[in-house]
Amino acid sequence: MSKQSRLESLSRRHSVLDAKIHDEGHRPMPDQHVLMRLKLQKLTVKEEMDRVRATS
Repeated sequence: MSKQSRLESLSRRHSVLDAKIHDEGHRPMPDQHVLMRLKLQKLTVKEEMDRVRATS
């Protein structure tokens, strides 16, 4: 997988997680454990994107 395609894949996953966080956060009674798990996953994806960008 090329660097660009890996970044695109990670970016899509990041966007999906962002949408799930938004949806969960706007429910009448958001589940804080679900929100925490999703936010940690999103952070992990962002860190992976940063690592991919840093490699030459």
